[in-house]
Amino acid sequence: MNTEITKLNGAMVMAACGMKELVRGLDRDLVERMAPVVRQQSVALDLACVDRIDAAGIAALISLYGHARDAGHGFAVANPTAHVREILSLVGLDRILLSPQAVERLQELTAA
Repeated sequence: MNTEITKLNGAMVMAACGMKELVRGLDRDLVERMAPVVRQQSVALDLACVDRIDAAGIAALISLYGHARDAGHGFAVANPTAHVREILSLVGLDRILLSPQAVERLQELTAA
């Protein structure tokens, strides 16, 4: 996975470039790479390139959200494809990871 990091107003936006699938086998790599980052600051994970997500990928996003929250930071998903957005909505994570409130919370945490 080739991960590009871009800082915006003190927030860190992670672009998961080259990651076409967030599925079993790739989920652990994402969590291992991103957990230290979300523990240090708020993160928006750019999923624009992710076409497919399964239960393991969803669990990875939940895990990263938990790590960030435990550290007092925010975690949100940015630019999901229509399919990924639909899956997140079906499991109820759109309210936590995609909602305007999640984005506002992320902005509040990075402004402080």
